Formats: sequence, structure tokens, C-alpha cells
Amino acid sequence: MNRNLKQNRLRHFLASCFRYPVKAISKTLYVKLQYRFITHHKLNLDNPLRYTEKLQHLRIFDYPKDDLVSICASRDGVREYLTSLGYSKYLIKVYGVFDSFDDIDFAALPNQFVLKCTHASGFNLLCLDKEELDMKKARKQFNRWLKTDYGKKTVEPHYSKIKSRIIVEEYLHEPGEPLPIEYKLHVYNGKARNLYAVIGRGEDIRYSELFTDFSLFDGSQFNGWKKPDVAPKRPDNFDEMIEFAEKCSAPFPFVRFDCYDIEGKIYFSEMTFTPAKGTLILDDDNADFLMGEWLDIKGYKPNSVPSGIREKYLKHH
Repeated sequence: MNRNLKQNRLRHFLASCFRYPVKAISKTLYVKLQYRFITHHKLNLDNPLRYTEKLQHLRIFDYPKDDLVSICASRDGVREYLTSLGYSKYLIKVYGVFDSFDDIDFAALPNQFVLKCTHASGFNLLCLDKEELDMKKARKQFNRWLKTDYGKKTVEPHYSKIKSRIIVEEYLHEPGEPLPIEYKLHVYNGKARNLYAVIGRGEDIRYSELFTDFSLFDGSQFNGWKKPDVAPKRPDNFDEMIEFAEKCSAPFPFVRFDCYDIEGKIYFSEMTFTPAKGTLILDDDNADFLMGEWLDIKGYKPNSVPSGIREKYLKHH
């Protein structure tokens, strides 16, 4: 495993050890300590200049107040948002949304599919062969995930407002490839400026850090991830992908907008508002300041959401 990645995982683990006692006192204090411990930088919330500092401000003070952020961070709510903007053609096929694991009719599902919790990041299960699925293990896992307040666990409060359900999606892949390239577009105040093209997953994951013209954005690589031997080429439909991402991200100061390109067709993956909780260790410190210049958080006001939509996807508070 990459040495830097090992060190960063250790930092995150050690930071999590003091999560609960410190959070009980102050979420802001916890985030300041977490940021300092992982990045080795003092967090300036009064006058944030770094990209990672501004993400912390959004994480603690701004995004928790914006119901549209929570809806777009949810796996099911974001689909209604994109549909309302006329972008349903980019949505991955869904076989159903369920309140519990036992509500899922697995006999009606195809042999391959993906299960995801609607209220969290990373609470997913990829099934490549239904006959090989360990139902007992999967049920136990999802029952635990559904009870987890992800926003409280990670101190990303906008997740805590999302209703916990299970969404079952079509399994997408390139012919002859287990997983497609994922394009993680970074959109600052409605403008896509850089991206990570992600190849593989797990221990074999590879990141290419790029500007939107696909020239290399050296130094923006983070957390010690490996690079591929050759960066991917710019997709033929990338201009369309950028327009899609910018239109959907326009109401927010920052969104990481993830898409796939499979055989020339764009598929939406997810919207992430505080990537890695903003505790990113960039290869070049200058990249943190450059991305911070792109991100303006002054004057941001939470978006209004119709009550019917709010009640459909968010918990009552």
C-alpha cells in the first residue's frame, strides 16, 4: 500500500479516537483539531483562504442550514432535483427505493445490481452474482447502516437531515471492464475548473488530477493516491458533461459533481459537498490556495425548498 496513504489513514483513525468526547463539547473545536491533526495546518474560519479551510466553513456553518444541499446529497432526493431541471436522461436506472432490507424483492432484481444507503457516503454493496450474495451478512450490514447517523459520525451535519433508505441501482460497467472511469468535476460557484478522473477502486484506485481542458493539474493530487501510467483522454462528450454539472451545481458555492461516460453516454453518479470532510492533504500546498481563490463563500444564502419535497426526503426537525 502507498506509504502516504497508510500515514493518512492512520491520521484519520487517530483523529476519530477523540471524536466523541470533543464533539460533545463543541463540533467546531473538533473540526479545528481534526483539521490541524490531519493536514498540519491551523484552521482559520474567520478569514479562510485555503480551499480546505473554506470547505470546513461550509461544512460547519453553511451547508447544514441548506435543505437543498441535504436533498442533493441524498441518493434519492438528488434524482428528483435533476429531473426538475430536465436532466432525467442522465440518471442511472433504479429498481426501487426501500425503507428496509427485508422490503427488497430480490427475486425481481437482475443478477447484478448495486445497493446504496440514501443518507451516507460509502454505505454501498455491489452484487455481481445474485446467487453468491450472502443475504444474512448483507441484511446485518444494511440494518446497521440504516441506524447510523452518518452526519453525526463524520461531523457533516447536512447528512443527518436525510431519511435513511436503501436504493437499488443498475450495475454500470464498460464492456470488458469491471468498473467505468468516474469523472469527479469540481464546480466552484457554478464554474467547473478541475477534476479527478478515477480508474479502479479499493487498493487499485488511480487518480489523474486535471484541469477541465485535460492538461495536468500537478499538485492537486491528495491523500497519497496513486496515478495511472497514462492519463485518460478527454471524452468526446465532455463539454456536455461540464454543462450538465455547472447547471445543476449553480445554487451552491462548491460541489464535486461525479459522472460516468459509458460508450458515449453520460450517467450521473453523485453530488458531494464536503469531499473527504475537507481534510485533504494536497501534494502541493499552492494548489490549496489556488482552489481557495476559485471558491467564494461570501454572500452565500441557503436555498429554499418546497415543503412537499423537504418532507419526502428529509427528517422532521
